Amino acid sequence: MHTTARLRRLLLFPFQGAGRPVSFLVTGVLVQLGVLFVVSLLWLLFVPVLDPAGQLPVAVFVAFTAIVLAGPLLTEVQRGRFRTRLDVAIPSPYAGQRPRLPKWLRSRAGHRQLRYHLLDGPLLALAGFFTLLAWVVAVTATSIYLWIRLVPLDWRVDHPGYYTWAAYVTAAGLALLHIARLSTDALSRLDTRTATVLLGPSREEQLARRVEDLTESRTGLVDAVDAERRRIERDLHDGAQQRLVSLAVNLGLAKATLQDLPEDARQVIDEAHREAKDAIEELSGLVRGLHPAVLEDRGLDAALSGIAARAPIPVRVKVDVPSRPSPTIEAVAYFVVSEALTNVVKHAEASRAEVTVERFGKTLLVVISDDGVGGAEPTGGTGLAGLAKRVASVDGTLSVDSPVGGPTVITVELPCVP
Repeated sequence: MHTTARLRRLLLFPFQGAGRPVSFLVTGVLVQLGVLFVVSLLWLLFVPVLDPAGQLPVAVFVAFTAIVLAGPLLTEVQRGRFRTRLDVAIPSPYAGQRPRLPKWLRSRAGHRQLRYHLLDGPLLALAGFFTLLAWVVAVTATSIYLWIRLVPLDWRVDHPGYYTWAAYVTAAGLALLHIARLSTDALSRLDTRTATVLLGPSREEQLARRVEDLTESRTGLVDAVDAERRRIERDLHDGAQQRLVSLAVNLGLAKATLQDLPEDARQVIDEAHREAKDAIEELSGLVRGLHPAVLEDRGLDAALSGIAARAPIPVRVKVDVPSRPSPTIEAVAYFVVSEALTNVVKHAEASRAEVTVERFGKTLLVVISDDGVGGAEPTGGTGLAGLAKRVASVDGTLSVDSPVGGPTVITVELPCVP
């Protein structure tokens, strides 16, 4: 029983799942035959006209030119063959764009594709042709007993030994069937690996595309976080803060009008009034820390001027930005200046500070300087490491020049796409 099952599996192995790889080889051969037909047609049309005497060099030139000009089309045809026959998607090295022929010829991807169309593809198609021929021979040999039925009966009677050599032919056909199937699978895998390397993006191009995708994803995430921060700021400013202001006003009115209350009640109202005002002040600071409304409404100049006005030391602000950058870049510049001035007040022992914001082409330059004691380092726990991470989140750079004894200069460069 087990022997019969194994024998059945052995006999059926060449045909199980062979349809797609065999059709893959067939289409590969047909594509190369189509190219050969077009090249032959061009040869017949142009070679006698261009060079009736010495035809070989001109023929080679015509064939090469035809394949080069048809290179992008052949690439799409081959990608379609892999996609439809083997479910193998070979991505384009041009990120979905179709370059013009001159650019394609100058690119490394174009050179790789030409190598496939001129060398690897024809050789693989030739190997596929012989593999398909092996299939035909193997199937014919395996079914030799059916073909013998077409031979006249008189010949079979006169040659009674045909059963013996027919059995040998059948056994050879079965062996060739297995060889053809293994060759088909091996050739399909080889063609897939070759086409993936030559028709698709190289390893460097894949890494570069991955970096671009990650950069776009990170930019989208940063923008989404900034938009969510602005939404929270608006909700707090228009909701909770207004409620606290209303509460503080009502408590103030109660404190001013209800003069006949007991002293204990008046003290409770007075304490609640002070707590409400303190809560408003803390909430205002929290709102400014999330995303100041003045930054969104009036831009960097007004927002940074507000920071300078609240600072306990004189801060000179100069903003020269002809056109506003994106909200994300504005927010990063604002928080960098805010945190840097907070560090100046806490650690620098400075008597004054200066903030300069200028735009040079696609770069927003932010410089914060002070006349403090210096010695600031990004790894010194002064908040500079956090600033560096915030700047790096938008592909910006931060540098610190802070010798011991001062002064300290923080320079930030932010990408600013118009």
